[in-house]
Amino acid sequence: MTAMPGPSAPTMSTTASPAYAGRRAASLRFALLCIFAGYTCARILEVSPTSIPHTAIVALDVVSALAFALVHGARHYGLRVILVFTAICSVIGNIVENIGVATGFPFGRYYFVELMGPKLLHVPILLGLAYIGMAYVAWNVASLILAPSRTSTARLHFLAIPALASVIMTAWDLAQDPVWATVLHGWIWRDGGAWFGVPLSNYCGWLATVFSIYTLFALYLRFRAPRVLASPGIPAARTAVLFYALCAACNLLQILPRPDSALVADPTGKLWRVADITHASALVSVLVMGSFVALALFRAPRPDGPFTV
Repeated sequence: MTAMPGPSAPTMSTTASPAYAGRRAASLRFALLCIFAGYTCARILEVSPTSIPHTAIVALDVVSALAFALVHGARHYGLRVILVFTAICSVIGNIVENIGVATGFPFGRYYFVELMGPKLLHVPILLGLAYIGMAYVAWNVASLILAPSRTSTARLHFLAIPALASVIMTAWDLAQDPVWATVLHGWIWRDGGAWFGVPLSNYCGWLATVFSIYTLFALYLRFRAPRVLASPGIPAARTAVLFYALCAACNLLQILPRPDSALVADPTGKLWRVADITHASALVSVLVMGSFVALALFRAPRPDGPFTV
């Protein structure tokens, strides 16, 4: 049976010229390069002494990832599909995080402080938006790793991508959370935790939350946009993998020496060495996130250039 073409193919009229298509592709590449540059700048500023307000730097970090999801997703899946994905991430992410702050379920007992900026109820707006960018990137990484073969069944593929994408996104949080919570105090875990002040329940909660997001998105694709789910390959998803790789690489910047104290205490009074936290983050970034990047790039089709659009 001949596979249906994926929706990522350019929707151009028969009268559109090759020159127009070339200009459109060049504009998209330029936009993606600007987004990559903005994200890299934010991650460098996070570890640099600067007078720029920390909330503004966090906003640049989050908005860059969000912009990547919207721009790349609109081209790759179509505007309607990426807006549905954005809505699913925003609604579930904010509901679960607000429940988490209010009750301690499913992540553990925690609260947010001023670093993350204005809040919607108990949860910073930036935190809710942060779900979208990295969730989209992790979905693409999982989609490439599990690119369907002739022997794979549609049902297995439908279930496997949300499961793997959940693990890939949780790996990102495994690297990030101790730095942002225990060192930077973007949020506070009231009872501390075994992973450098972060409770292990946080990662169980992450797996469950993002799996819910991905499963709803997969259901939408299966019944409302089946051509996306049935596509035999995912053109341009390599660029999303590169964004995930950039995030992992920028985590290594955290091991740079810090001018503040070498020790930090969690709310229980337990002391942690900052160097231990940042080096653990770097190891997770290289060994775990890096492994997912390697697998995805191995499965990805050969691109025509660094940004396949």
